[in-house]
Amino acid sequence: MGRILLGIGLLLVVIGGILLLVERVSGLGRLPGDIVLERKNVTVYFPLATSILISAILSLLFWFFRR
Repeated sequence: MGRILLGIGLLLVVIGGILLLVERVSGLGRLPGDIVLERKNVTVYFPLATSILISAILSLLFWFFRR
């Protein structure tokens, strides 16, 4: 059980690092359909367009590898 949790944790760290690199290089996360609400002390961010784009890319990848 410990090895599984450690493996999942390492996988999440790697995925997080990849997402940070992709965000810096491509501007992913600041697409025109993303919603940002800024108030005095609070900022709420809804990455709507980014989520749709990532979902479409992952769907295509899963479809490609399933064949």
